[in-house]
Amino acid sequence: MIFRSNRRPVTKTTILLSVVFFFALAVGHAAAQKKFSRSYPAGQNVRLQLMNRMGTVEVEGWDRTEVSIQAVLEAPAAVIVPQSLSGTIVINVLKDNQGRGEVGSVNFKVRVPYYSMVDIETRIGNLKVTNIRSGLVRAHISSEGDIELLNIYASAVSAENGLGDIFFDGVLSEGGNYRFSSMRGNITLRIPFNSSFRLVATAPSTRNISLGSCAGSDWNYFGNGRRVVGRCGDGSATLTATNQQGSIAFIRR
Repeated sequence: MIFRSNRRPVTKTTILLSVVFFFALAVGHAAAQKKFSRSYPAGQNVRLQLMNRMGTVEVEGWDRTEVSIQAVLEAPAAVIVPQSLSGTIVINVLKDNQGRGEVGSVNFKVRVPYYSMVDIETRIGNLKVTNIRSGLVRAHISSEGDIELLNIYASAVSAENGLGDIFFDGVLSEGGNYRFSSMRGNITLRIPFNSSFRLVATAPSTRNISLGSCAGSDWNYFGNGRRVVGRCGDGSATLTATNQQGSIAFIRR
């Protein structure tokens, strides 16, 4: 008995067409992206001010006296025109592309001296700041995205988003001011167990406020647990956390 196969043999032409097809996909994907790179010398008082429209922004502190900006631009590619103004590096994607209609996402990777002040903002996308020791770290998302602030030693920190999580890992400075606000997500604050601060924490919808190692301190509860006010240690810093439809949790660093 002779069995006949219904499968067509793989020919060199078939293989060649497959290679051409996948090569065309790769070229098309590369053509849909553009890359941007620029560096600026940095002095002792340097500030990064970056306003994005859509995309991720990552800022990392390093030990060089230089600001390095790298970006990947999705099609249709946005215009990026950084400015160096008296020690402030300004990147404003919204302003640079005003009146252009739709532009693609811009994903930034910026390295700054670790002592830089960092002020970043976007409409949609994740924000991440790592290894900064300065007077200011501000991260603001007007719509949706997660915020990560890692290894932060700053005297003023502000993190705010609409939909998304906020994670802070750092040290609270004496006399410092720290503000965290979200409409819906989880706010998690990882700080040393001996941190000292005055706290106003508000979670009106969930009442989900976990004080961690400060739970034994003298706290005042309002609105059946919707707001917690009090002091941890001698209260040398000020901390405000507000989460309209999510949780607030303190964990040990």
